[in-house]
Amino acid sequence: MNNKKTGVILITFFIVLGISFLGYYYKVSHGAKKVMLPIIGADQNHHVQPFSFKNQEGKVITEKDVQGKICVVSYFFATCKGICPRMNENMTKVYKAFQGNKNVIILSHTVDPKKDTVEALKAYSLRFDADPQQWMFLTGDKKQLYDMARYSYLISAEDDTAGVKIESDFIHDKHYSLVDKYGRIRGFYDGLDQNDINKLISDINKLLQEKE
Repeated sequence: MNNKKTGVILITFFIVLGISFLGYYYKVSHGAKKVMLPIIGADQNHHVQPFSFKNQEGKVITEKDVQGKICVVSYFFATCKGICPRMNENMTKVYKAFQGNKNVIILSHTVDPKKDTVEALKAYSLRFDADPQQWMFLTGDKKQLYDMARYSYLISAEDDTAGVKIESDFIHDKHYSLVDKYGRIRGFYDGLDQNDINKLISDINKLLQEKE
């Protein structure tokens, strides 16, 4: 009888031990797969600076309007015959993936505010059936537009005017910046690369699930 009790106790012990081990293994392996996106410029405590631009509806948009939201940021100009149409077509895929999600915003800034008036951006946005509450085409002071690109969104300069003559100080980068709800840069993506577009969508989903 004692031997039977001892056997039962040992069996129970090993079952509990096995369950505990499996639980620990799952927790460790699951945690290892859940990798956080890097925080760009974390050592310098880099954050997006305050801004004020107008969207395609003529509404003034500031950093307060996107506070607590995930932002995908790009630069373009409406008369571009080069990479801009392709970049915005690809951005449409990102837009549709999160359409109606109030926690995800797209900010497409013009680099040619002289031509890209509110009215011009409104007409341009209609090509992509963009909801101005979620996909904002922004114009405003040229210096602030460029400073935001260089010093807040960390987008480098690239000249691809495709025959369109504009001023020499011209930012036209093919990359998108991904900004988290705290205003930190979390990644850069090639707006012409389908693999990067898919990765961007995946990374936005990661940020939506991220808890800090």
